[in-house]
Amino acid sequence: MARKIKKSLGDSLVDEGIITKEQLTAARREEKKTGLRLRTILVNMGLLTEEDLVLFLSNKLGMPRIELGNYIIDPKILELVPEQLARKHQLVPVLKIGNRLTCAMVDPWNVFALDEIRMKTNLILEPSVATETEINRALNEHYGAKGSMEDIIKSIEDEQPEKGDAGGMSFKSLEGMAEEPAVVKLVNMIIMKAAKEGSSDIHIEPEEMALKTRFRVDGMLHEEAAPPKHLQSAIISRIKIMANLDISERRVPQDGRFDVNIAGKKIDIRVSTVPTIYGENIVMRLLDVSSTLLTLKDMGFTKDILVNYEKLIKRPHGIVLVTGPTGSGKTTTLYASLDKINTVEKNIITIEDPVEYRLAGVRQIQVNAKVDLTFANGLRSILRQDPDVIMVGEIRDHETAEIAIHAALTGHLVFSTLHTNDAPGAVARLIDMGTEPFLVSSSIAGVLAQRLVRKICPNCKTEHTPTKEALKDVGFDGNEKIKFYSGKGCSKCSNLGYKGRIGIFELLLLDDKIRNLIIAKAPVDEIRNAARASGMHTLLENGMDKIREGATTVEEVLRVTQEE
Repeated sequence: MARKIKKSLGDSLVDEGIITKEQLTAARREEKKTGLRLRTILVNMGLLTEEDLVLFLSNKLGMPRIELGNYIIDPKILELVPEQLARKHQLVPVLKIGNRLTCAMVDPWNVFALDEIRMKTNLILEPSVATETEINRALNEHYGAKGSMEDIIKSIEDEQPEKGDAGGMSFKSLEGMAEEPAVVKLVNMIIMKAAKEGSSDIHIEPEEMALKTRFRVDGMLHEEAAPPKHLQSAIISRIKIMANLDISERRVPQDGRFDVNIAGKKIDIRVSTVPTIYGENIVMRLLDVSSTLLTLKDMGFTKDILVNYEKLIKRPHGIVLVTGPTGSGKTTTLYASLDKINTVEKNIITIEDPVEYRLAGVRQIQVNAKVDLTFANGLRSILRQDPDVIMVGEIRDHETAEIAIHAALTGHLVFSTLHTNDAPGAVARLIDMGTEPFLVSSSIAGVLAQRLVRKICPNCKTEHTPTKEALKDVGFDGNEKIKFYSGKGCSKCSNLGYKGRIGIFELLLLDDKIRNLIIAKAPVDEIRNAARASGMHTLLENGMDKIREGATTVEEVLRVTQEE
């Protein structure tokens, strides 16, 4: 690509009117005198900024502009280009897809660098542009990193502990510690390893004598290699800097976010800090915004529930609620539902906190408490936008519930979530919020309760005999002939025996009998019994179907349905 450019950088800048011929002549005189690169001299002379320069190169050469600060690079990619060669040509390998290697470069005009890297790697080179400052920082931060988090931790364990109490350190001291290459490498490796394992959350947990790291994978936390305790302040400060938080404030909780690019995937990371007696505890929620949206069929619906649920979400009006605890996949179900009914004839608007997926053709609004854009206020505004379908991320209070019900009763289809243990419990929850029972009964079309159970790892799946107590607890008849399975544990599943998750569901469809019970303020048990008499299968019963299919284990179903 760079070979197509006949003119030099300086001449091209003059042609575009960015600098004058006289300025170029002066810069070239300085180049001969000092031996510095022309681009560096132009920036030092104040004729343009580094950002101006990379944007010019990006547009002129048709190359992407890479912001290296947002990239976490796999050490295996860095090994493709030796450090000496990378520093010689001021470039950083960023991403490898197939036989193509993307490199961020200071000077994409340098055809000699392109040829040398191409010969060294035997790969097709795809150059991109970045500022010299970004390249130099990345070279210092990334090179020297070993192939695993454990290797990096081992390489810095012998460093001298920080002196004094971190609580008394100045802002500049904390900032300097956070920018140390060893700290940057370690934090990057933690995030990259978590993303590769499919983690939903990273926990950085200070204790008296240790700094614990845990990842939540498939809904369960497990420990990772512990970073050195003496790097605690530096690691926490590094994460807070990335999330644009105040590193000098350690007494109050803070929330922030940042984006990173890992192996071509954009990961949105939400950061939450809280002060504890041993230092700030940090939890990072990882959202892969570039991931493919699941369909309803992918989520594990049995055929009868899927048929009824698809009929439900195609109604012209009413409220469809999805319930379950945090992390049970409610938002994913709502997105899959919207995707199923999203057509050019429908105006679909959502208000969410946060917006986890971008849906083409759907207007999505992010809650912002700082400007009083709450669910209730946002929902009022949505109703003035001529919507057909509305999604409210969560009904948290009486006000939001009242507006959602009003929307449903005036011809809109409304989707939302509630935190309840089962489908019938959603009715009681709305009434507890202060909503009149007759409004609940007339507006709700159906309630879907769900949980996520871990799937048996297909690589180490083997026959298994559960205990009699477990079989009794889950409700299996001793006369039923069925093969049970479990995972032995292998490298593919980190020796957990499980890989991935699948949903179990119960769907409550309101009929006249159930509506009359709601109006009469009947107990939840009566509503549940009436629903079961009408054909509703409970979460436990749906879990038993997954066990029969060999998808999960008796123990896993019991774990997520034990309240039943």
